[in-house]
Amino acid sequence: MAFADILIIIVYMILMLGVGFYFYRKNDSAEDYYISSRSMGPFHVGLSVVATDVGGGFSIGLGGLGFAIGLSGSWMLLTGLIGAWLSAVVLVPKVYEMGLKNKWMSFPDLFSHFFKRPVFLTAAVISMIGYLGFTSSQMLAGAKLASAAFTGLNQNQLLLIMGLVAVVYTTAGGLKAVIYTDTFQWLILIGGLFLIGIPIGFFKLGGMETIRDTLSHDFLKFNQISISQAVNWLVTIVPIWFIGMTLYQRIYACRSAREAKKAWRIAGLFEYPVMAFMGVILGLFGRVAADNGFFTEFGFSSASGMDPELGLPLFLRTAMPVGFLGLMMAAYFSAIMSTADSCLMAASGNLTHDLLNWSDNKSRLKISRWLTLVLGALALLLAWKMENVLDLMLKSYAFMVGGLFIPVLAALFFKRKNSNAAFVSMVSGGGITLALPFILKSLPFGLDPIIFGLSVSLLSYFTVILLKPAPRPTK
Repeated sequence: MAFADILIIIVYMILMLGVGFYFYRKNDSAEDYYISSRSMGPFHVGLSVVATDVGGGFSIGLGGLGFAIGLSGSWMLLTGLIGAWLSAVVLVPKVYEMGLKNKWMSFPDLFSHFFKRPVFLTAAVISMIGYLGFTSSQMLAGAKLASAAFTGLNQNQLLLIMGLVAVVYTTAGGLKAVIYTDTFQWLILIGGLFLIGIPIGFFKLGGMETIRDTLSHDFLKFNQISISQAVNWLVTIVPIWFIGMTLYQRIYACRSAREAKKAWRIAGLFEYPVMAFMGVILGLFGRVAADNGFFTEFGFSSASGMDPELGLPLFLRTAMPVGFLGLMMAAYFSAIMSTADSCLMAASGNLTHDLLNWSDNKSRLKISRWLTLVLGALALLLAWKMENVLDLMLKSYAFMVGGLFIPVLAALFFKRKNSNAAFVSMVSGGGITLALPFILKSLPFGLDPIIFGLSVSLLSYFTVILLKPAPRPTK
């Protein structure tokens, strides 16, 4: 990588750290740190929501799907549009008003309102573990991207650098720093892909004629995913919009329910079609480049045998001119940072606000920062041990959805609310989702463990109600 490209990336990293330390001086309370004092507008929140949800994992993951199956990979983010708009109508207005009235700052606060304390604590633990895994997936995405661009540093060394930058500015600045940097980072990503990556990449490959001559027609079709794959994506990703700690923090951070709904509609449109197509198109370009010998210097004479998630970063390295490569890498780093910081804030909120819950506001703010730093270090350690970005990310999603989705529906929409049933539902649903891949090598019809986890969670909830009814807790 040329010096100019390296300089652009270094300047970007310094800017992110600067934002974090700017807001370090602005945060006076835990409410400032975790929900921005309920003062954010819809544009910033909307871009922060989509930056958090899509981020680096989906950016690199979408590139991998484009490399592996072509344009059909874009269907994965249709689930983001469905989830965002559905929750804008069904969830956001209800949760915002309750959150404002009860001064909620986290997702598990909802459980403390409807159920007994063991349910609330279990939800906090599941959410924290899930978001630690999600943070790790983003750090791993950054390391994979950087390893394809930088020579002289291995993936683990780059993982340490990327992870430390994300952890430090998040620890310092809290949610306000996260939301403002998300807006900036997302605009960099969209501009980089639309104005630089796709047009320059298209020209470098030789245009549509080369693409058609290189790829089979299946890569340019939209019917190359199985029904079971579509169901897996739908059931894994849509429910996260109802249980995501990062999303509840942003609902509470908005100035009004109306502005929160608007933010969610903005986020949905940026997920699909905007990011869905830009991500898979660049991954598809990587496939064309691999089969035309662009990557021979890296030991790949064709796409055969390559890690699909390396196709996009290697393509950027070989196709982008000096200066433009730095801009594109900064764009992808921005996507990765925007999710890593949000997920780290979510895990920190679960630990500090939900599980430990110190009463003194000033000491709580200080302790929150230290615990955010500790959780960031744990996420780095997990990323060190993993290999596949999309796999780690979807496993984290599935664990949270399997344990939390049915109890959330019960709290908000079921007439019969039962703490015992909610607790059993959480433990059984999350446990089955987590354990099945280790118990069975393959599942019926190619379905994801989340399908079985949700089924067990729902069955458990109503079984407990039928066997041992309990009165609704009074508040």
